Amino acid sequence: MDATPGQREAAPSLTQAQPGKYLTFRLAGERYGVPVLAVREIIRLLPVTPVASMPAHVRGVINLRGKVIPLVDLRIRFGLATTPDNDRTCIIVAQVAAAAGSRAYGVVVEGVEEVVALKADDIEPTPDFGGAVDVRFITGIATSAPRLTTLLDLDRIAAADFSAAEPPTAETGA
Repeated sequence: MDATPGQREAAPSLTQAQPGKYLTFRLAGERYGVPVLAVREIIRLLPVTPVASMPAHVRGVINLRGKVIPLVDLRIRFGLATTPDNDRTCIIVAQVAAAAGSRAYGVVVEGVEEVVALKADDIEPTPDFGGAVDVRFITGIATSAPRLTTLLDLDRIAAADFSAAEPPTAETGA
């Protein structure tokens, strides 16, 4: 379902989380997960080179062994509370879909927790918040742990961050 200009997407994400292994991590004290197959590596924070005219959630780029990789702070991207970086803050380097195949994409997280194996019974579809919440990056909610884990689609997040054709949302005010 397409959102009209100035309105958030009301329909749940088109991508449904699949059973498999997920890397879990913390953002604003809450637990999130991404498919482990999308993760290339987890690294400590590196020096970040800012890039002019980028949205606030794009920290800039990093040089990872001679390769320039965009770096996004998911806390800011999702409008969550931020805390100063510390010794647990790290970068998840993922391989995401791109027009010409795939590309590396770095996301800053408060800390990586563990890899969990999720069965189909462990994953609930993205809840319908009645259009009040932008859920286009959420693929489901894992219920197998003592606390819920929000499962994310890094391909969609990266596409929205770096696509010139991104539709305006209430978040951007466009």
